[in-house]
Amino acid sequence: MSMTPPPGWYPDPHGPHLERWWDGTAWTEHRRAPEAPTGPVPPPPGGGTGRGKAVALIAAGAVLVAAIVTGAVVLGDDGDGTETRTAPTSAPPATTGPPEPTPEASTSEPSADDPAVVEDQLNGVTFPLLDGWARPQYVAQDDVVMTTDGTYDCPGGVGLCRHGLVFSRTVTENDEKSPEALAKADIKDAADEAYDRDQLGRELYGGIESHQVVKSGPVAVAGRAGYLVRWRVRTAKGPGGYVQSLVFPSSVGTEAPVLVRYVFDAGEDGPPLADMDRITKGIRPFGDADTGGGVGSSIGPSD
Repeated sequence: MSMTPPPGWYPDPHGPHLERWWDGTAWTEHRRAPEAPTGPVPPPPGGGTGRGKAVALIAAGAVLVAAIVTGAVVLGDDGDGTETRTAPTSAPPATTGPPEPTPEASTSEPSADDPAVVEDQLNGVTFPLLDGWARPQYVAQDDVVMTTDGTYDCPGGVGLCRHGLVFSRTVTENDEKSPEALAKADIKDAADEAYDRDQLGRELYGGIESHQVVKSGPVAVAGRAGYLVRWRVRTAKGPGGYVQSLVFPSSVGTEAPVLVRYVFDAGEDGPPLADMDRITKGIRPFGDADTGGGVGSSIGPSD
């Protein structure tokens, strides 16, 4: 009577540097990199008759046979490639569940996303992902394209806050197309939503006490003429922060205005204020990494 080894991973008879899945009766097409052998195994069918195995076991003992089989597996892993086997000889796996996908059979592709940018597909632009910034995760607000890393307890004693947020949305509420008019109209809402009351009506920073315009003027964004307004906001609790409303025409579709809001905490823990200008300058239309724009171009903001 011949003995058939159980389903498991065994050295591939056609590729000794790989392991191949034996389903108990035949080879499958699943392969993987070999693992270190963990113990002796029963020899496969085709490695000798049952009578020969019985004689070997009686004459040499089960321990000796196990040692020889294990040694043969180790030598086979040394890469001399001189032996072609027709049946499995390595140790069976700890579990006999479905085989894992192998690297050579995998259909997964590397991500096409550039790790240095964040895409806004609706408006056809990308944003540079600067050091200290990350793609949004577990963010309650809509239209967030990036945040600073981590959260902290809000100064008002309720909720969790972030030191920096950048939003991107399409302006659809009215027929106004002027970037200047839209930026000037949006800045107060941007300040209120960031530092006065949140969507649940909570004063995360104790409310706004005052604001000051620190920058406003035209700016080139992704090769388009835009406009920005920036406020310094002071709050009842905490250091307050900076908000900026930036509007420019989209380069796709109907060229609807794109509104980008920036919320930066002030103080030592807030992101560098220069990141506002760096992000603005790095905004690009899809597929056009060379398009210039932003602060420092021929169209620049005025104080």
